[in-house]
Amino acid sequence: MKSRQIAVIGGLTVVVIIGGAFMVARGRYVNPVPDSFTQARLQGALVAQNIVDLSNQLNEDVKRINQYDQDRQFADAFALTGELIQRSRDIRAKAVDLSQELEKMAQALPAIKDPEAQDAALQSLTQRLAIIDRLINYSAYLSDLLDILRGRFAGQAQTQEVSALIDKVNSEVTAINNFNRNAVQSTERFDRLVQERR
Repeated sequence: MKSRQIAVIGGLTVVVIIGGAFMVARGRYVNPVPDSFTQARLQGALVAQNIVDLSNQLNEDVKRINQYDQDRQFADAFALTGELIQRSRDIRAKAVDLSQELEKMAQALPAIKDPEAQDAALQSLTQRLAIIDRLINYSAYLSDLLDILRGRFAGQAQTQEVSALIDKVNSEVTAINNFNRNAVQSTERFDRLVQERR
């Protein structure tokens, strides 16, 4: 009786091993996406969204500064400009964080074997790299704008046109939002493809 139980258990073990090997061979239990890519992708998406939110908020605050200027509330405008200078530094630090996550994704990209999924991942990666590129422009324009405004509210004579810089800042914010939207769409396509392959 005992030898029969051992034989049954042994037979079941062989069936499970063979069945498991078959499933792995078909790719059902093999993770088609490296964990390092998944973790970097999730973290990168959070950082990118944070950048978008911060840049949108900064944009709204620049409008508030403009309104303070029109209302001749120079003390309030000066104080808010100082806050924005610090927050613009924060957003540059976020760009560094995003670039680190994108580097991890790029390193793990070759391990994604499905060509369509790899292409979708690459598109998402490219869009997020474009966010960093536009963020560099945005930070430069914003820094110039805030320096000019701060000097102006401190009573220094200014010759540079403020409205042109505001237009440039707004243009970069729009581009950042568009690239982030495209990155999200590529990521959603990637997720669908990976799910279909499971």
